[in-house]
Amino acid sequence: MKLTDPDRLFPAEPRIRFLARALYEPIAELPIISPHGHCDASWFAKNTRFPDPAQLFVVPDHYVFRMLVSQGVSMDDLGIPRADGSVPDTDPRDIWRRFAEHYHLFRATPSAMWLDHSFEHVFGVNERLNADTADAIYDHIDAKLAQDAYLPRALYDRFNVEVLATTEGPMDDMSCHREIAASGWTGRVITTYRPDAVVDPEYEGFRDNLAAFGKVTGEDTTTWAGYLKAHRIRRAYFKKYGATATDHGHPTARTEDLDKADAAALYAKVRSGACTTAEAEVFRAQMLTEMAKMSLDDGLVLQIHAGSRRNHSAKVFASHGRDKGFDIPSPTSYVSALKPMLDAVGMEPDLTIILFTLDETSYSRELAPLAGVYPALRLGPPWWFFDSHEGIKRFREATTETCGFYNTVGFNDDTRAFCSIPARHDVARRSDCAYLANLVATGRLGLAEAHEVAYDLTYRLAKQAYRL
Repeated sequence: MKLTDPDRLFPAEPRIRFLARALYEPIAELPIISPHGHCDASWFAKNTRFPDPAQLFVVPDHYVFRMLVSQGVSMDDLGIPRADGSVPDTDPRDIWRRFAEHYHLFRATPSAMWLDHSFEHVFGVNERLNADTADAIYDHIDAKLAQDAYLPRALYDRFNVEVLATTEGPMDDMSCHREIAASGWTGRVITTYRPDAVVDPEYEGFRDNLAAFGKVTGEDTTTWAGYLKAHRIRRAYFKKYGATATDHGHPTARTEDLDKADAAALYAKVRSGACTTAEAEVFRAQMLTEMAKMSLDDGLVLQIHAGSRRNHSAKVFASHGRDKGFDIPSPTSYVSALKPMLDAVGMEPDLTIILFTLDETSYSRELAPLAGVYPALRLGPPWWFFDSHEGIKRFREATTETCGFYNTVGFNDDTRAFCSIPARHDVARRSDCAYLANLVATGRLGLAEAHEVAYDLTYRLAKQAYRL
């Protein structure tokens, strides 16, 4: 039994389906460029087996466990680690059985497509997961995980990954990346600088984080000048381990460009812990512009992931901490919000700022027109809740007429779920080919041009945008 249709996501009309298939076949096996994600660098440093199917597919994947939680399954019953670092004493086979019993919840969702692709194409599973097949599939995957061919580095090679970017915090010592570099393995796993813990005054432990930031850099982070220098030092350190980008997860896209004295005064208030919510927002806004200016000096690409109302459930945040499925899209403004930064650096052709959104209504109204004129701006692919066939289709329809294909940056998977990476990239390739086929069929794009665009969206644009 096949879990995945070979023509999945292609249009139903026969002629357009034929065109989509013809566009897809030459790019289907191109190497994967994964320039932004959250895989654990230790997987590739240690190269030990993944513990069990539940730890591979359920526990780390908020797409999966948030759906189960929505139907009343507790996080403890799914083995989700708690905020204090403790792990519920839950048998992995029981976690898997609960997952299987509720697998019908994922019907027609992107998660089902990614999971079925992983089951079939990575592990050779040929039965649908449900309560009756749960144990047999668990045993089948667990036996595969014990084989050398399913170690992280072997899977990286099998997935045809050319480069994979992880994301580390500002105080990370890069020990895993050093271990990878010293191992002699040829896989390219690079880091990304994510400084939220020392940029967001509302981040838990912010004042202690600033002190640790000063210690790790040897700079006096009690002063504005020392704080900025500490960022420059860490950015240079991350570049030593392959970083080509920074990443910033802010609740809004607001930017500011304060003069030096006002910025220093704001930092003093932020550091003291006496700032208001409004002042915390201004500080985050100022730091986006500071990071853009630093990128002009060191060449790191600036990624802005704005518009997520993170940790929406105070109860879950208190019990289980960050990244537990309760980050919810919020309306986000870009035209006014980005203007201070764009006034400062938006016309710089050597700067790349990649914008992501969870507010799809902003694509045609704000983001595509901005990226379609400012040399520094590029649009990131559909993100998080929208990295799906429908999300990619809406993205192309909303942006192409205004900013074209070449002010976008291809696709990135932005995932912690390692085995879903080939599936996610395959969905993006199929979805783009379906869109291109419609353009060809309606006379808006030549077939030869469509083949070039399919290649660029799959491979070249990501390498170019992320300077890989």
